[in-house]
Amino acid sequence: MSDDHSPAIDPAQLPDDPALLKRLLVEQHLLLVKQHVKHQELLQQRDTLIERIREEAASQLEAQRAQLEAEKRAEIAAILRRYYGSKSERFDPRQLLLFGLQVEQQAAQNPDSAEEFDTEHESSPPKRKKKRHEHGRGPLPAHLPRIEIEHDLADDEKPCPCCGEMRHRIGAEISEQLEYVPASFKVLQHIRYKYACGRCEQQAVSPQIVTAPAPPQPIAKGLPGPGLLAYLVTSKWADHLPLYRMEQVFGRLNVHISRSTMCGWLLATSLLARPLVELMAARIRLSNVIHTDDTTVRVQAPGEGKCRTGRIWVYLGDRNHPYIVYDYTPNRKRDGPATWLQDYQGFLQADAYGGYDGIYHSGAHEVACWAHARRKFFDARTTDSQRSAHLLSLVCELYALEDQARDWSDDDRLALRQSQSVPILTSIKAWLDEERQVVIPRSPMAEAFTYALNQWDALTTYTTKGYLNIDNNAAERALKRVAIGRKNWLFAGNDAAGQAAATLYSLVASAGRQGLDPQRYLTSVLAYLPSTPEKDLHQLLPDNWQHADKEPPANPSPA
Repeated sequence: MSDDHSPAIDPAQLPDDPALLKRLLVEQHLLLVKQHVKHQELLQQRDTLIERIREEAASQLEAQRAQLEAEKRAEIAAILRRYYGSKSERFDPRQLLLFGLQVEQQAAQNPDSAEEFDTEHESSPPKRKKKRHEHGRGPLPAHLPRIEIEHDLADDEKPCPCCGEMRHRIGAEISEQLEYVPASFKVLQHIRYKYACGRCEQQAVSPQIVTAPAPPQPIAKGLPGPGLLAYLVTSKWADHLPLYRMEQVFGRLNVHISRSTMCGWLLATSLLARPLVELMAARIRLSNVIHTDDTTVRVQAPGEGKCRTGRIWVYLGDRNHPYIVYDYTPNRKRDGPATWLQDYQGFLQADAYGGYDGIYHSGAHEVACWAHARRKFFDARTTDSQRSAHLLSLVCELYALEDQARDWSDDDRLALRQSQSVPILTSIKAWLDEERQVVIPRSPMAEAFTYALNQWDALTTYTTKGYLNIDNNAAERALKRVAIGRKNWLFAGNDAAGQAAATLYSLVASAGRQGLDPQRYLTSVLAYLPSTPEKDLHQLLPDNWQHADKEPPANPSPA
């Protein structure tokens, strides 16, 4: 055996004694064997290290695959829930007993914990129950007109079967039945009388003919009256009935009005009502707090052969400025809300859209939405049930305090938030800071943590004022009518139609916020708008109109 790394041996230096040569050969052989064994051990250590690295890499790869698969399942579940699942996010804190080994052990050590939880919550104030209509037949509304239909006995039934004497009437039984009279059209003939001077005509002078002036109409020289326009607006923007269906409804009444004609009427109505809506917007900007949100709407793009995406924004005033105004923009660029809220210095409650940052830098105070933050943790419950349940239980406590103070004054509500809500928020913040270090990166739970911590200052702003809200659900509810409507009318024809929709939505929603019948309110407003000067437009605002409507008119109109 030879070693390439051993130094060369000079034969002249080898001994001549055979015994010594044998001894050298044995020693050289043992040295080579020892080196070979050491080399084999190194090779084995290398193979072991390589195998361990491969196992660790495979384990990490499998963990990454499992994480990606869990995130994929969570995203698919979120998408399916968004389109097909329940929109409710109800959560019972007692569900904590179902999540996590630590909680289960605590429950096993303290079996009375669930009973203590029930006892504690029995003493809390009951939640306000929603009003529900009772089952069974109730009294019919008193304001409906009554038409009496008499039912009498036949003449041969009136004699007494015992003695033959004619029976006399002693009373009546009255039962009421609700009937529906289908809507109908009528034609209003505006007769404008003409007058002329007979003497001037006999003297061959101009007869001085004069005609009674025509009253202002919503659409000058147009066919529809205020009631018909109000019906179109209410049907499409309050009842979500597209124009082609109204065309069919009118056709059954043997009145044929094309949808393109109705579309032109609605556009003209929106232009007429625009100054009134701008007055509502100006008053909303005087509010201490404004709620805002946005949603998408499809807009036809004929040149592109498909629909593009526009945006409808909603702005809600406070209790002293009770109006809801919508605005349309062709896109979601920040100049839309920045222009609408220019120079606003109050509280702005919205989601985490970056387009509002410029408004906050200009002086508005940011108020975040706990419903958005809560939803992030609720959606992460399938991948991290224990942390999700813990955070949701704390948020439930915050909402329970808000339900308790719903009908309180602003000062009392602020005192409750400072004394009870702030400590809960402090514990939530401490928990978020501690748990964020161990949450799996890029997981749904990590995204929920990031959202909550990035918005933390804005999420706690509501505890500084009694008139602020814990969430932005009011704006989301106001946008629900747009979401329902676009499933029926599908798209807007162009940007002008999108702005018209925003204007008419504003009228319907603001009337609904005052509890008004939009059909009746719009019929009155559209009749008076053409002849109302700008300085008197405030009389047609929904809250002012409601007060005026309660008073009997001095000169009742035949209409």
